Amino acid sequence: MSEVQLRNNWKREEIEALFALPMNDLLFQAQSIHRQEFDPNEVQISRLLSIKTGACPEDCKYCPQSARYDTGLEKERLMAMETVLTEARSAKAAGASRFCMGAAWRNPKERDMPYLKTMVEEVKALGMETCMTLGMLSADQANTLADAGLDYYNHNLDTSPEYYGDVITTRTYQSRLDTLTNVRASGMKVCSGGIVGMGEKATDRAGLIQQLANLEQHPDSVPINMLVKVEGTPFEKLDDLDPLEFVRTIAVARITMPKSRVRLSAGRENMTDELQAMCFFAGANSIFYGCKLLTTPNPEENDDMSLFRRLGLHPEQGVAATKEQDEAMLAKAAAQQDKKQSAFYDAAAL
Repeated sequence: MSEVQLRNNWKREEIEALFALPMNDLLFQAQSIHRQEFDPNEVQISRLLSIKTGACPEDCKYCPQSARYDTGLEKERLMAMETVLTEARSAKAAGASRFCMGAAWRNPKERDMPYLKTMVEEVKALGMETCMTLGMLSADQANTLADAGLDYYNHNLDTSPEYYGDVITTRTYQSRLDTLTNVRASGMKVCSGGIVGMGEKATDRAGLIQQLANLEQHPDSVPINMLVKVEGTPFEKLDDLDPLEFVRTIAVARITMPKSRVRLSAGRENMTDELQAMCFFAGANSIFYGCKLLTTPNPEENDDMSLFRRLGLHPEQGVAATKEQDEAMLAKAAAQQDKKQSAFYDAAAL
């Protein structure tokens, strides 16, 4: 089998042609590339904790954290360090290899940077990879986080440049690209993807993939999110996206960014096991798990490990849970339900 060639010059019509392939042909191509670059049965697991929830000044129409929409979300201040570390230890014990921390900001304030730097250092000391999503970053802020040892920074492009103005007006597309440039220049790894099912056209899904695949260096992680429609947001009543179009987006991301981790992210709570299995076959090899993804539901850890066991998949650093371990984890989750309801996680990395 010939070596996979990395490209950064994809044309829109080429990507649209991939989306238009018969499903069997598309999945065969994606799975063939996936097997050349990764263990086809390994899935990287991340846990994402909201360290500051709500009151975001941006107007992203999908986001329950925006201060502009009444979604019933309770605002929270920046989380205490020991609470963050407790969550990180729990995530590691449950099999996560990466701990991601998100704050609902337009951009971090300079007064917050020393605290964030210490937070990165403390989580790193637990032996986990670290990731943050804090909004826009200046070059100096990116360097500060890189010096602290932050491994990944998440900043999604969300959609195509053409559709972006229908989703967000308070932050430009170029500002997102500038943040990715600052992150890459600092030496950190880039985590960047988007959200589908926001009323965009098929050509917009192709446009999103084109923007990501034509970055000077492909993102190391590419989260593909299915819109979670939250009451009170402008997108709450949009029609559902055909699930097979979501699978196609995963597959095209795998083909155009062969060495990137493609993350099956927000929306998994509403996906059948069969749909998730198709996504893994299409090239997804990373997930977020936990009781919530910042403000939207996500499958419990025991459900994920049970699915892994049934599919013969295993976490990046470990093995899938046995049936007995599933049952024990379910009992533990029930006992800690009150605690879990107070934590927020977000695969969409808003």
